[in-house]
Amino acid sequence: MLKHLIGAAALTLLSTAALADNPRVQLSTSLGDIVVELNEEQAPISTENFLRYVEAGHYNGVIFHRVIPGFMIQTGGFDSNMRQLDTGRPIKNEADNGLKNRRYTLAMARTQIVDSATSQFFINLGDNDFLDHGGRDFGYAVFGEVVSGQNVVETIGKVQTTSRAGHQNVPVNPVSIISATRLEESAE
Repeated sequence: MLKHLIGAAALTLLSTAALADNPRVQLSTSLGDIVVELNEEQAPISTENFLRYVEAGHYNGVIFHRVIPGFMIQTGGFDSNMRQLDTGRPIKNEADNGLKNRRYTLAMARTQIVDSATSQFFINLGDNDFLDHGGRDFGYAVFGEVVSGQNVVETIGKVQTTSRAGHQNVPVNPVSIISATRLEESAE
């Protein structure tokens, strides 16, 4: 009934305004800028964790160390020499938060241990339902989505890869995050 009273366009504006309150981060990469919006309400632990790494400058200079076309691009843990960076303590896995591993969403990377995520995250290049909670195991916690720079994500997802330093699917020509910056909330 509300939809009929105020119209679909107004609902879209209300929905966009609600999202504008969420934290946003710009990832300036060697291939262009990506802006991500975090879902603080449904993924508070992962959002706080990610912002802590952003504010500490952890992501500045890291590379996308795992790129699998049509699946995902992963970053947050290695420098250009494939040295793993120091991280904080692992966080609780929030994969049961209702958010789904859909195209252009961000999710925390982890080991086979459910609560092992630290700084690494990935951007889904497709709808990866099997990564959702209960899909095959506890799942991978989605905590945000790309709101600008999807073309950059797609470009990264198509770079040529090789094996390097014991890792597969590493870009032949490194793709790095030059800086990760929290964007200020608009004063509107």
